[in-house]
Amino acid sequence: MGWADGRHALITGGGTGIGAAAARALAAEGARLSLLGRRREPLEAVAAEVKGTAIPCDVSDRASQEEAFAEAREVNGPLDLVILNAGVGDSAPFQRTPRETWDRIIATNLTGLFDGAQLALPDLLQGEDKRLVIVASVAGLRGAAYAAPYVASKHGAVGLTKSLALEFAKTNLTVNAVCPAFVDTPMVDESAARIARVTRRSQDEARASLAALNANGRLVTAEQVAHAILYLCHPDARSVTGACVTVDGGTTA
Repeated sequence: MGWADGRHALITGGGTGIGAAAARALAAEGARLSLLGRRREPLEAVAAEVKGTAIPCDVSDRASQEEAFAEAREVNGPLDLVILNAGVGDSAPFQRTPRETWDRIIATNLTGLFDGAQLALPDLLQGEDKRLVIVASVAGLRGAAYAAPYVASKHGAVGLTKSLALEFAKTNLTVNAVCPAFVDTPMVDESAARIARVTRRSQDEARASLAALNANGRLVTAEQVAHAILYLCHPDARSVTGACVTVDGGTTA
């Protein structure tokens, strides 16, 4: 069926956006899918589409991730490809950012990666061509005003990727990150809604303002990011590790 035939791929945040697009791309190559996420309805819809397994999970809760990873193994066997994609965002002036916002974003976007990587490693250090892909952001490669917690979390994601890549360079595991700019996903919809509320512009105008922040003036599509993830998971990418693959229309050029 494809190069991923029979390989078990686990994706966090698998019900929408980049996670859902990655699930479809990997399913087309024959992978068995375990999709983790907080919202059951979209998760189950994508799982039905790709003939995968929907597993409710809050990545900010280690116990929840432990249970979800155990269920994934029970249903689909040892992990081969792990895509840690779940994330949240927010924007506000730094001095008006509550500590609770910082804690929530760091717990999901960074501590959740720490837990997910630790839970996946026993499987990923056994066998051939194992992959860990972390969905970071161009915000992990540069600063951004009014988004300090998000930027800090994504810089941490990039640092974690590079550290794990070096630590496991002599194994059959590669660890890489994808770093998209603004992507046409529900997270951008939420950002546009916040901008519209504050500026009294329409949501379409707010979305256009976010697209304009990408150097090419267009939002990245989830499918374009999924294609980068697919490449990093391919057997031919076994020598690519510690990379931060930008999908950003030239924004970080």
